[in-house]
Amino acid sequence: MFKTIILRLITGGLVLFFVVSLTFFLIRFLPGGPFDAEKDLPPKIMENLEKKYRFDEPVWKQYLIYVNNLAHGDFGPSYKYVDRSANEIIADTFPVSLQLGITALLISLVFGISLGVVSSLSPRSFADFLTAVISISLVSVPNFVVGAILIYFFSIRLGWFPAALWGRPEHYILPALTLAAGSTAYIARLVRSSMIEASRELYVRTAMAKGLSRIKIIYKHILRNALIPVTTVLGPIFAYLITGSFVVEHIFAIPGMGRFFVFAVSNRDYSVVLAITIVYTIILVLANLIVDVLYTRLDPRISFNKKT
Repeated sequence: MFKTIILRLITGGLVLFFVVSLTFFLIRFLPGGPFDAEKDLPPKIMENLEKKYRFDEPVWKQYLIYVNNLAHGDFGPSYKYVDRSANEIIADTFPVSLQLGITALLISLVFGISLGVVSSLSPRSFADFLTAVISISLVSVPNFVVGAILIYFFSIRLGWFPAALWGRPEHYILPALTLAAGSTAYIARLVRSSMIEASRELYVRTAMAKGLSRIKIIYKHILRNALIPVTTVLGPIFAYLITGSFVVEHIFAIPGMGRFFVFAVSNRDYSVVLAITIVYTIILVLANLIVDVLYTRLDPRISFNKKT
């Protein structure tokens, strides 16, 4: 297993290198630049800025300079926030996005598994129909619509939670619910189908023949095996909750990576765009690796080496 993990890490490194290279050249060839503004800068000032940040060099040389700096842990300066580096922005914004993502993941697991269990216990019942309607609605409605609805009812009308900003525990509720909506619905439908399929297995009939209680059969035999498919998607879901928070962070004025990424793209802040892209790629690679390891722990019949 150790050799396989090392091989996965090497493969992840190659993926990271490809993403960095592709992002670097794509953003360099976009129209505009980091020093474009409504009022054009004097030619001499523009020349000095390009020389300072080595934009006067060929693109391939800028790429080699960036890769060399990256190898030393330097993401480069921010061209929008002149008093801050990309490393400082990541250090300030990553914990915020991580807290939001973990909170949304916990909400998705608690509500998703609960809805899936309730739905699977009575297929084709009113509870199953209601769960299906809720799931389809949550998947179909965009995040910004869910966020607007939550703000209107729970902030404006009821005044229970603040509509924006970040810092106190009550600030987490609305943005985390907004971000978790889609993944909650997906987990609920996945748990439902997995539990219905698991309930038809021979080991469940054997447990029933032994006289085990219904609750014990459901939670020890059916639910435990039904959660294995859920585990396989936890990596992509967690990565999505971290990397897919652009709109949510913008709506709720959360100072996370997603909000800074939107500003960085619009301002052509190359270093910040690349830094956040790198962090997102690392999260995705590591999340999938961790899920692969957990998958073998949950089901001993699955060999980690055979999967590769």
